[in-house]
Amino acid sequence: MNRLPRWLIVALAVGPAVGLLVFYAWPLVTLVTEAVTATSIADTLTRSSTWEVLWFTTWQAVASTVATIAIGLAPAYVLARFEVRGRAVIVGVLTAMFVLPTVVMGAAFLALLPDSLDRTVWAVLGAHVVFNLAVVVRVVGSLWEHLPTDMEAAAATLGASRWKVVTRVSLPLVRPAIVAAATIVFLFTFTSYGVIRLLAAPGTRTIEVEVWRRATQLGDIGGAAVLALLQLAVLIALVWWSTIAQRHYAQALDLLPTAPRRRPRGAERRFVALVAGATLLVAAAPLVALVIRSFSTPTGWSATAWTDLGRSEVRPGIRVGVDPFEAMVNSLVNAAWATGIAVAIGALASLAVVAAGTAGRALDGGLMLPLATSAVTIGFGMLITFDTDPVDWRASWWLVPVGHALIAVPFVVRTCVGVLRSVDPELTAAAATLGASPRRAWQATVVPFLRRPLAVGAALAAAISLGEFGATSLLSRSGGETMPIAIEQLLGRTGSILQAQGFVLATMLAVATVILVVVVERLQAPRPGRCRSCTTTPGWRAAPSP
Repeated sequence: MNRLPRWLIVALAVGPAVGLLVFYAWPLVTLVTEAVTATSIADTLTRSSTWEVLWFTTWQAVASTVATIAIGLAPAYVLARFEVRGRAVIVGVLTAMFVLPTVVMGAAFLALLPDSLDRTVWAVLGAHVVFNLAVVVRVVGSLWEHLPTDMEAAAATLGASRWKVVTRVSLPLVRPAIVAAATIVFLFTFTSYGVIRLLAAPGTRTIEVEVWRRATQLGDIGGAAVLALLQLAVLIALVWWSTIAQRHYAQALDLLPTAPRRRPRGAERRFVALVAGATLLVAAAPLVALVIRSFSTPTGWSATAWTDLGRSEVRPGIRVGVDPFEAMVNSLVNAAWATGIAVAIGALASLAVVAAGTAGRALDGGLMLPLATSAVTIGFGMLITFDTDPVDWRASWWLVPVGHALIAVPFVVRTCVGVLRSVDPELTAAAATLGASPRRAWQATVVPFLRRPLAVGAALAAAISLGEFGATSLLSRSGGETMPIAIEQLLGRTGSILQAQGFVLATMLAVATVILVVVVERLQAPRPGRCRSCTTTPGWRAAPSP
């Protein structure tokens, strides 16, 4: 491919590199150099409360992972092996639950569960299982689809029961996919924040929640920094292990042919129908309950919570404390700015990464670092870095959308880089042969391919910004509350009217997120005459949810 001039490559990379250094590397260095001391380390690690938080974070992540894998294997097998009526609907609902902001998932389970299970560890585990079912179905199911049926047929011919065929033949063959799915689920549940804030009992905290509590409520900056860095170390190890697991999983997919789905026969029909129906019920029930609760009042069914959403008073002289309508406006404004920043930076970075060849790997890897860092840690680092002179940006309204863009940029880059690398180099060579300069050749033959991936990246960035809760809970100022923050505050108040408005906001946020994801899916669908690699973005669903 005709390379761009060196000065132009450097010019393209300057903006993304400076943004990464200022808003990611600098806050991370601040955490290490200013907040973490020998005293803070000793004080934090000698507290019994610290070890209680570490224990709860670990065991709930392990329990959530085991339960998700155990429950998800049956629908993964059924949807992969059999022709299931309504398969697209089931997969669509599972995907919708996975892409929802965690605060919406927490609200949905608050709406679904009875009061006896509210604020219990069972509510947390249930939300985690439903949230991550799509990971197991997609990852394990994809490998099951590729497995030939010869070995299973041979085992059945030799007299093995269906249970033995599955447990002794099928499951060992999909072990790479199970390991990959379990790693991803553990990563998500270990960093759980929104679900814990809404569903866990008071005093029950993960590392994420404890970092937020010590930083904002206790003023223990050193202790919060120690926990944030401890979690960062664990996340780096998990991402490294996840990379290895997914590599083995990808190799298995490449080596095995695709097995066609077949119609269930005999007793299989009841089993398939039972699994498919139960999966759809489990996945859809929280969303249905969320919508129902938004119309539920002590006097019966009413749309009062919807119609009164923009009023500052729920009753004469009684104010909400948080303005839901203002929170909606703040979320839309933040999403617009975050999307614009992420698309601009992502486009420049993608062009620089591809044009620089091997030298672009450093920039590409650097821009992926925020994906391996908790949003709470990112927000906390920015909080303590930009809250002191000479760069006192803490009160600046733009700090929140910048934090959102930092999290969204990796998605834009991954979307665009794959497309740019798939462009036929002969196009650029032909333009150069016709007398075009390298810059003009790229502008004419490469840049036009960015339109669809940038649209995909913009939709992903908007969805991430609208649902982002971790960094926003640390960076938002009074009057700058977003929809996730308003949802958490409203659902934490007493009074059916306030809680109903919280469910309304959660419903609206869920609908907006699903619409954006549908847009992404439509844009990623291959067009006639276009290779699929030019329009798809493998692996975006496997990134940590905000």
